[in-house]
Amino acid sequence: MTHAFRFQTVPTLIVEFGAARRLGALLRAQFPALERLCVVTDGFLHKSGLLDPALADLEAHGWNATVIDDVIADPPEHVVLEATARARSAGAEIVLGLGGGSSMDVAKLIAALAPQQQQQLSEMYGVNKVTVQRLPLVQMPTTAGTGSEVTAVSIVTVGEASKMGVVAPQLIADLAILDAELTLGLPVAATAATGIDAMVHAIEAYTSAHLKNPVSDMLAIKALELLSRNLLPACEDGNNREAREAMLLGATFAGQAFANSPVAAVHALAYPIGGIYHVPHGLSNALVLPHVLRFNADSAADLYAELADVVVPGATGSAEDKTQALIEKLEQMIAATAIPARLRDVGIEREGLGRMASDAMLQTRLLVNNPKPVSEAGALAIYNAAF
Repeated sequence: MTHAFRFQTVPTLIVEFGAARRLGALLRAQFPALERLCVVTDGFLHKSGLLDPALADLEAHGWNATVIDDVIADPPEHVVLEATARARSAGAEIVLGLGGGSSMDVAKLIAALAPQQQQQLSEMYGVNKVTVQRLPLVQMPTTAGTGSEVTAVSIVTVGEASKMGVVAPQLIADLAILDAELTLGLPVAATAATGIDAMVHAIEAYTSAHLKNPVSDMLAIKALELLSRNLLPACEDGNNREAREAMLLGATFAGQAFANSPVAAVHALAYPIGGIYHVPHGLSNALVLPHVLRFNADSAADLYAELADVVVPGATGSAEDKTQALIEKLEQMIAATAIPARLRDVGIEREGLGRMASDAMLQTRLLVNNPKPVSEAGALAIYNAAF
């Protein structure tokens, strides 16, 4: 018997190697009447020349593009507000997020904030608090990780160290374009961290205590298959086109899954690591992933065993045995990518764990989805295990 559920995702997805080279044509076909485009990216991507073919094709097809390239990782409020002011003064009619999760997250908020003055960013934090119409929105990821191109979530750093989410259906893009050519040559550390982030999305969506549904399940399983089989090949050869295409599609499937069956304690415990210590989001997830899975194992063994069938196809034995095999395999993958594996390896001191545990408790939006309740003491125990 299937419980009632609601599944919502991006209406149009274009998957095409080299799509960025004909971006102007693709957008002209979908938005024939518009011309003032705001491209939201980061300084590194802009300066690297990676976006040049896309920008040239935009110009060739009559787009008047304003490039906003001051997005930084874990974007603070002032970056969002300054970017919005620039988009507004340029008279933007359409917003394109082109980059990693942070660029796409900022693009979502610009699309909601730029065309109007009635609702402020501070009024949008939380779930379903956005009340305004946004500008047309297109997302084009350059990493295979966050899934932000297909989610209704935007994460902003508020104050010194706290991460807040805007979660609303208005943030789902009109069009997501996946061009794996943009991910060729992504450095190993970034490939590994973003790839593991995507695997976390799939694992947490599949085990979510709320809103788990058959469509998300199907996407999460396929995502894990693509991601777990291609992560190490993509790390070993950054120009392996097949691995890059599989990673990008897997990350999007995982994004579609968790956009509807939300993530839980891995993300809740990762946020303080990123917020306080400025560790990149994907790496923050990887640092706590095995330890959260061990914590959840007695409550979620049957579901973890189903995931083990995908990630460790040869695993046998009881659900508990398969869960153990899954956790060990994920730890081996993290080790094989050579990204840091312990909190102490990224500059976190043991004295800081208590503050992180109390900060993690603020992520109630995520913690309610965990298959097992997490107390502050539980969070501290997980951090100690990860230390």
